[in-house]
Amino acid sequence: MRILFIGDIVGKPGREMVCRAVPGLIRREQLDLVLANAENAAGGSGLTPAIYRELIGEGVDGITLGDHVYRRREIYSILEDRSNIVKPANLPPESVGREWAVVTARNGVQVAFFCLLGRLFMQPADHPWHAADRVLGQVPDDARIRFVDFHAEATSEMQLMGRYLDGRVTAVLGTHTHVPTADECILPEGTAFQCDVGMTGPFHSIIGRRVDRVLETTLTSLPKKFEVATGDGRLCGSIVDVDEKSGKAIAIGRLTVTERDLPELEKLASTSHA
Repeated sequence: MRILFIGDIVGKPGREMVCRAVPGLIRREQLDLVLANAENAAGGSGLTPAIYRELIGEGVDGITLGDHVYRRREIYSILEDRSNIVKPANLPPESVGREWAVVTARNGVQVAFFCLLGRLFMQPADHPWHAADRVLGQVPDDARIRFVDFHAEATSEMQLMGRYLDGRVTAVLGTHTHVPTADECILPEGTAFQCDVGMTGPFHSIIGRRVDRVLETTLTSLPKKFEVATGDGRLCGSIVDVDEKSGKAIAIGRLTVTERDLPELEKLASTSHA
């Protein structure tokens, strides 16, 4: 089976790329499941119920979050009530949301997923390795396919998590830096790994934000609102091919969709609904 994991969705440009591209990608790439990190989907920081429903309605099956999980209070009800969205599992147990989720792929196979926050150069969080052990002890045995979104800053920490979970999960895929890395691989025990799958949003930017605003603050130290940029929209992610019986990854490949690709994908989607 084939699973697409989409990197940080940033603001309206990122949402538009997802909504326009995913229905066609499901058909073109024969995808059985789509997961996405949506912690920056609302104005560049946080997620709202309306945006959650929009993403799910266009074919995203499960949503992970990150350090901006609670930026929008209105998402609390979704985190409490919906079974296909997760908070970082190494946040305090008293925090809102579920630590892991299981969703059913289009081929009927159960897929578990969860996310973790890194600790290097990040806000304080509990031990991510201990949290991973705890979650894996709770996930049902029949959910052999298990995806981990490691939302972290340092590539060394991302690599450590990949090695730590090698053979115990299907994939460890990084988010947060918004920059796709060229290190996708299958680790020795069968876990797909990539330090960061990249950003989905405007690439004429500084990791999704207006260049002029970031540059002015950098040069003057005067605070400016870092608004979401526009232009050069791209969807970045990775597709993992999985042996559904063993839960091991067979292959991993980077995916980039540009604005030029959208008409073809939208045509594919409309044909499938005809």
